[in-house]
Amino acid sequence: MHLPDKPLHLAVGMFDGVHLGHQAVIGQAVTAARSENGYAAALTFWPHPSVLFRPQHRTLQIMTPEAKRRVIGRLGIEALITQAFTPEFAGIMAGDFLPLLQRKLPTLKVLYVGENWRFGRGREGDIPMLKLAAGNLGLTVVSTPRVRFDDEGISSTRIRSLLLAGEIEQANLLLGYNYFVTGRVMPGKGLGSKIGFPTLNLNWSPELTPHFGVYAVQVRREATAEFLPAVANYGVRPTVETATEPRLEVHVLSDCDFGPGDELTVELRTFIRAEQKFSEVGALQAQIAVDRETARQWLAKNP
Repeated sequence: MHLPDKPLHLAVGMFDGVHLGHQAVIGQAVTAARSENGYAAALTFWPHPSVLFRPQHRTLQIMTPEAKRRVIGRLGIEALITQAFTPEFAGIMAGDFLPLLQRKLPTLKVLYVGENWRFGRGREGDIPMLKLAAGNLGLTVVSTPRVRFDDEGISSTRIRSLLLAGEIEQANLLLGYNYFVTGRVMPGKGLGSKIGFPTLNLNWSPELTPHFGVYAVQVRREATAEFLPAVANYGVRPTVETATEPRLEVHVLSDCDFGPGDELTVELRTFIRAEQKFSEVGALQAQIAVDRETARQWLAKNP
């Protein structure tokens, strides 16, 4: 990647979720770069190191690389550099990391990291070591204290737990934006229309799957800014079919012309109930009607 010949302010981290803590690190890089006509970039990694070191128990990621790029781009970062986390990269000694970075990015001036960031083979490098090495190379390191919420540090691990538990409102507070899904509408079997609630079926396969159930959501086409209110079910649809792969089905609460092939963004706003199997379709229809009204009322109060 060719970067401009300007002082480079580089935020470094995994940045999974790009939560408020990550935004604090990135924000410092952006602010400093703008103040001196520099250039703000972010360096991140894919896949997560756990894929290499403990593949049977890897850390499931909150977001795809594409979603990460999208959120980081909103923060004023001018370039996102993704380093492949390969065995070769993982084997770089901590003492060799910064010289390598400086060779690859010759305009590098300042590194921005979280206060607990580790680097190098076996995570042997810490912030004091990084600052010492940076000083010897004429660089500066800025370590950002962890952002706290409810007297507890914000972390990707904490947000993963919230998503798995269906606590989407709390997750959104820690993210600093609404957790979102981007996917293309796929043709379905028309089962929703047959019971009076037509749905848009999104092609979406996250690593970390949020809690199965019904959510109040808002949806828009990628090319437009206006969100429409909707209710969505994420799960395996136990009443109407036996599915092996979970699916996100969205029922829009107002007139729209969305259809197969459209690229949509769906933001999850609040969790209404867990997915359940009903004894017959009539009971499912009645519950969906209640869910739709619950979502409508909640979204009207929380635009």
